Amino acid sequence: MTALSHYLLLSALLFSVGLAGALARRNAIMVLIGIELMLNAANLNFIAFWRFHQNPASLDGPLMVLFSLAIAAAEAAVGLALIIHLHRRFKTTQLEQVRNLRG
Repeated sequence: MTALSHYLLLSALLFSVGLAGALARRNAIMVLIGIELMLNAANLNFIAFWRFHQNPASLDGPLMVLFSLAIAAAEAAVGLALIIHLHRRFKTTQLEQVRNLRG
């Protein structure tokens, strides 16, 4: 059986990669992918702590994951809508080239 520390280490690695991707990338799509990686790291933590909890029948972890997945789906929909709008208006998804966001 895998120890809790292994899950936490993997989660920390996923979160670090996602954070680096969200902060270092200039492309809006890559920033969204980085945010999704960070949300998945949080989901992994929810499931790991639920699994190693003394009362796994409580289903707190899977409920939090479902809530997080709903938030991630809404975030992806809004983010992709913004990226499509940026691409239609400025013909690019590079965040540094989009300086004027006034309507």
